[in-house]
Amino acid sequence: MSLAQPSLRIHSVLYGNDLDGVSRAVHATARAVAFAKEHGVLGRAEVRFGDCSPAPVLTLDGLDLLRKQNPDLDFIGYEFFDANLGSAAGQNRLMADFDADYLLILNPDAFVAANTILELLAALAVPGVGLAEARQLPFEHPKDYDATTGETSWASTACALVPAEVLRTVGGFDSDTFFLYCDDVDWSWQIRLAGYRIVLRDSARVFHDKRLTNEGRWAVSSAEEFYSAEASLLMAHKWGRPDLVKRYSADLKSHGTPGQRRAVKAFETRRAEGRLPTPVPGADRVSSFVNGAYAVHRY
Repeated sequence: MSLAQPSLRIHSVLYGNDLDGVSRAVHATARAVAFAKEHGVLGRAEVRFGDCSPAPVLTLDGLDLLRKQNPDLDFIGYEFFDANLGSAAGQNRLMADFDADYLLILNPDAFVAANTILELLAALAVPGVGLAEARQLPFEHPKDYDATTGETSWASTACALVPAEVLRTVGGFDSDTFFLYCDDVDWSWQIRLAGYRIVLRDSARVFHDKRLTNEGRWAVSSAEEFYSAEASLLMAHKWGRPDLVKRYSADLKSHGTPGQRRAVKAFETRRAEGRLPTPVPGADRVSSFVNGAYAVHRY
């Protein structure tokens, strides 16, 4: 294998995940790595897990078995954090010793198609593209993207590929501000602010294992309810929309769930303690707030 072929690290942050599901996701990832290697576009590839769970998801025997079952992966690493760092800080911890040409950020409940890594690498081969995400199935995100170029406002890091150059320029996630939600939106806008474009690669597919209610809606956990509401306020503050902070706060106080009202209180506590992020200079060049979302939605 030529030394000129780029290297890849794949990072996933665990929290109470089912071991069988993690194993199936690793098998899918290994097949996508093998496919990219077979096409001569990928060299060394490894998976690194960071575990925020109360107790380790993987044992030494389980890790050894994963390595034996997936020989197309050059290495599988695992670190038990012994603390719930959240997705942003968990990813940043994994990035601390990053030494590859590309980083694929992948949810542990995301199962990539065989050609996904190949297609994402092709997306980043286009000059100026700094972050490429896969199309999620069975529930595609409704945010708009250009049908020809794939250009979009932000990328979901359920499955997104970024080159080392961008990491060196922009750095990791703002884990001081975001715990679970909107860390990828914020990061995407920082990448765009640095002069890169973000694309959705329609031909790169990932099955994201979402749960539905009997009414066909996403099942929202209490944690998602709280942290997504808090993140909406933090995004509006950080990206120069104090008018939206005021509006969101009033709406959540008047019509929100108990969890959402707690999120407003947590935001107000941060503000009183001087722990809000500094608003981003030039935010209006890349930020997009549309009806409570961060891009125009197609449906």
